[in-house]
Amino acid sequence: MIVRIATVGQYRLDDDVISELQRFDDEIEQAAAGSDNEAFQHLLQQMNDLVTQKGTPLPDDEIVTSDIILPPPDETLEEAQKRLGAEGFVPGRSD
Repeated sequence: MIVRIATVGQYRLDDDVISELQRFDDEIEQAAAGSDNEAFQHLLQQMNDLVTQKGTPLPDDEIVTSDIILPPPDETLEEAQKRLGAEGFVPGRSD
């Protein structure tokens, strides 16, 4: 699966990591719903770290459609609250 972190780059992520990504996404949604900026910022950093540490970066010259687009590391809580949809940032929720 190809995951893009906006303003950072694209990463190839194994399917077994997607459930971890979804867990962070669920927690980010809860933090955003509760307007908990500290938790939101912490979770966003953890989500981005998961992708950059467990993913394989794609070369800049490789053009591939992203399956998931995550917010940039400097996304504010207010920006996220406007962008979060029914499925959060990671589509395909199983609930």
